[in-house]
Amino acid sequence: MKIAFVGKGGSGKTTLSSLFIRHLAANEASVVAVDADINQHLGAALGLDEEQAAALPAMGAQLPLIKDYLRGSNPRIASSETMIKTTPPGEGSRLLRLHEDNPVFDACARTVRLDDGDVRLMATGPFTESDLGVACYHSKVGAVELCLNHLVDGPEEYVVVDMTAGSDSFASGMFTRFDMTFLVAEPTRKGVSVYRQYKEYAQDFGVALKVVGNKVQGQDDLDFLRAEVGDDLLVGIGQSDWVRTMEKGRPAAFELLEADNRMALQALQNAAEDSYEQRDWERYTRQMVHFHLKNAASWGNEKTGADLAAQVDPSFVLAEHRAEASAAQPA
Repeated sequence: MKIAFVGKGGSGKTTLSSLFIRHLAANEASVVAVDADINQHLGAALGLDEEQAAALPAMGAQLPLIKDYLRGSNPRIASSETMIKTTPPGEGSRLLRLHEDNPVFDACARTVRLDDGDVRLMATGPFTESDLGVACYHSKVGAVELCLNHLVDGPEEYVVVDMTAGSDSFASGMFTRFDMTFLVAEPTRKGVSVYRQYKEYAQDFGVALKVVGNKVQGQDDLDFLRAEVGDDLLVGIGQSDWVRTMEKGRPAAFELLEADNRMALQALQNAAEDSYEQRDWERYTRQMVHFHLKNAASWGNEKTGADLAAQVDPSFVLAEHRAEASAAQPA
């Protein structure tokens, strides 16, 4: 399952995504965690020190390798240089599976050892001083989108993406790449403002959206959130002494996280598993193609000098059985 955590800056989405990742690892799920925020804090939230977090390879820097591997023998893609962030897979493309070893994971993923299991962590890479005034952060996130377009995941396999704050997620079609989007909202008017934007933008694309109330201190906070977001409210997360000690660099064992918050994390997992039952690979592929054609027409064709609409394989539908055929290709 592909899970996104979104919300306004300061809402606690990175903290909650890290708690959810720890919870999944404790439940023995296969997890790939992706830090796709402009502020790269997921590694630290998962327990890495500053040096370890800084040493994470940047996916954006590995884009040529990613493109070359995913292109495979797809005859519709003339060269890896003509691939853009929205390029969809077709016959001959290499697909990614969470549990496998491949050149993309070798180059971009690092194992993080948690209390109850290991996860793979990937990061887009920070927005550096050299990028100021000359680069768009979404060009870095493009490596994540390209990987998600070629990813085939199954039951009890999770990709958890800590997305960029606010409504910036809509700068590309990546917001449609997820089985479930958890929007983290504080019980304030500012806290729910991003929800209204997200709900409006996503409603035409069948995006499964649930609100996770954060920093909830009582029934009045829950009543406020319910009045603002209705049935989209999934659960509320309260103040956590465990999180405070973790943020001070002195984390306790994860099993000591407050019982109410452990139950809330289980509610998130249950919602994610329910969303998997609604998965529609044909719609997923159709939306992928939709955004690729938009990007090709607006900037991709001009940038690459190629007709990127020709990359679309009209008979191809991404699905689990496709992964076995892809795995048979030599790396």
